[in-house]
Amino acid sequence: MLPPPAHNNLIDHLCRQSGLDPVSADRLVQEVLAFYDETTAAFIRRRHYELQKAGLANATIYRLIGEELPLRRFSPESLSERQIRRTIYG
Repeated sequence: MLPPPAHNNLIDHLCRQSGLDPVSADRLVQEVLAFYDETTAAFIRRRHYELQKAGLANATIYRLIGEELPLRRFSPESLSERQIRRTIYG
């Protein structure tokens, strides 16, 4: 299967720079796009789970998530710790 035309320049660049074949380069592009398409709520829940598994306390997790949110590709509105907790626990 050939990559879609919209990403041909990027895929060609990745193939030249990394030695990836076009199918693998396309798969990589699709993974990166999917990563950045994550919603704010999905990001918060995923990061909470990852940081919890790393053994961090919720107070630290909330602060870290609050610091990471503006660094996302599409920066969401600022969320308070309470809003972050409500996103995680409903």
